[in-house]
Amino acid sequence: MRDFELPGRSLAISRNAMAATSHPASTLAALDILRAGGNAIDAAVGACAVQCVVEAGSTGIGGDCFVLYSPGGSTDIRAYNGSGRTPAAATLDWYAKAGITTLERHSPHAVTVPGAVEAWARLVKDHGRLPLSEIFQPAIALAREGYAVTPRVAYDLAGQHDTLVRDPNAAATFLVDGQPPKAGTVQHQPGLAATLEAIGREGPDAFYRGEIAAEMVAHLNAAGGLHTLEDFAAAQGEYVKPISTSFRGRTVYECPPNGQGIIALMIMKILERFQPKGGPLEAANLHIELEATRLAYAARDRLVADMAQEKVPVELLLSDGLADQLAAAIDPSRASDPLPVIPAGAEHSDTVYICVVDKDRNAVSFINSIFSPYGSGLMTRKSGVLFHNRGQSFVLKPGHPNAVAPRKRPMHTIIPGMVAENGRVVMPFGVMGGHYQAMGHAHFLAKLFDHGLDLQEAIDLPRLFPLPGTATVEVEGRLRESVGAELAARGFDVQPPKTPMGGAQAIWIDWEKGTLTGGSDPRKDGCALGL
Repeated sequence: MRDFELPGRSLAISRNAMAATSHPASTLAALDILRAGGNAIDAAVGACAVQCVVEAGSTGIGGDCFVLYSPGGSTDIRAYNGSGRTPAAATLDWYAKAGITTLERHSPHAVTVPGAVEAWARLVKDHGRLPLSEIFQPAIALAREGYAVTPRVAYDLAGQHDTLVRDPNAAATFLVDGQPPKAGTVQHQPGLAATLEAIGREGPDAFYRGEIAAEMVAHLNAAGGLHTLEDFAAAQGEYVKPISTSFRGRTVYECPPNGQGIIALMIMKILERFQPKGGPLEAANLHIELEATRLAYAARDRLVADMAQEKVPVELLLSDGLADQLAAAIDPSRASDPLPVIPAGAEHSDTVYICVVDKDRNAVSFINSIFSPYGSGLMTRKSGVLFHNRGQSFVLKPGHPNAVAPRKRPMHTIIPGMVAENGRVVMPFGVMGGHYQAMGHAHFLAKLFDHGLDLQEAIDLPRLFPLPGTATVEVEGRLRESVGAELAARGFDVQPPKTPMGGAQAIWIDWEKGTLTGGSDPRKDGCALGL
């Protein structure tokens, strides 16, 4: 039970419906859509559209999307992969001849065709109740009439000044006289408002064909990109079969590769081979979590790729035999040295995660991202589309499963999660934070199920993350004070994180009591609220 003498926030509890997001305007928009007769899918899409306006550093219509949807709380879970593909002209040979050896963040080559808008439209058409034109109204109003910059958004803007000044359209939209605005500053995005109106009126073709697509292609081409109108017109996500594993008596569902949800499941399978000792922040427990993460991420960076073009050994990665082997490789007293030396890839990045449960217990786990804060920094002038930089996750190495290729999706860090027990979904959940997300899923569930914490307590706990391919561990301040020296003695290189580590939301469905319980991360501006 919460100690009410300590700072913090209470769990959100309701009977009928609940939404949890990383921005208060987004949570309120979701509830308004539910009150207007929409369901969980409608509310999640509408909430995300709002965040594309008010939390543009974390997400946008120029990004990608993954979703898990449980109709009526059943385990007949629908997974949707809304990640975009490279241009048809993007070949390893082209990059080699152009002398390009890395995919830089601010380069148009880091921009794959955005998949989010197609995913939203498809999900609303197949599972929603309201038209996109109505669902987008809260976002359109905020973009046109103005919204106030919140504290975490102001923090992100201050950290991305050098990115935003590179593009005059991004600078004009998000900076004030060339400088990051303070919290409370009112901003407007009229171009984005008009684009959302067009999508609501005409559907996804308004984005992937016609004037908006032409402007996006022209902007990327002017920067040296290979994108064509045909690449945008060909954009299409797909329903995929979720993958799952058991963890502490529950079933945990994730989207399959090209996302890294399989790595979260691998970590859980390794953790199941150990019994926790003492409290949730004991060094002995954190040591096992770190080592399980390091081993699983080593597999990720070698093997996870677009399953439409590469053979990813899903059965092997989720096998008991491999989990036994990896668990046996862990020394409980010392950091493993050496692990496979694997490039760490891009650093921590940003995303928004949304979960919604409606009165019919339809449950949505929804994640939308532009990868790095403010993505590539490339932004169209008229339509107001800020492009992601997800293509940075590709490698330019012939023969690697995640090597860039025509119309290919990169390895993705964004992963929605869902937990079931006794044949019913009990929790949509997610943890933002780029590469941290797979560990974040396992870390969060371990605190719930190994140590009996409630949702908010587990979300509030300090975090740590081993940078892939290294013994460097980013550790939040409270945790450095308590166990930093011991982790260093075990062979880890303990460092403070460069930015706040991730952000989480979750909603628990209590089927016996008929209530919903929600938690939301204090590292973000948002909240969980119910009806």
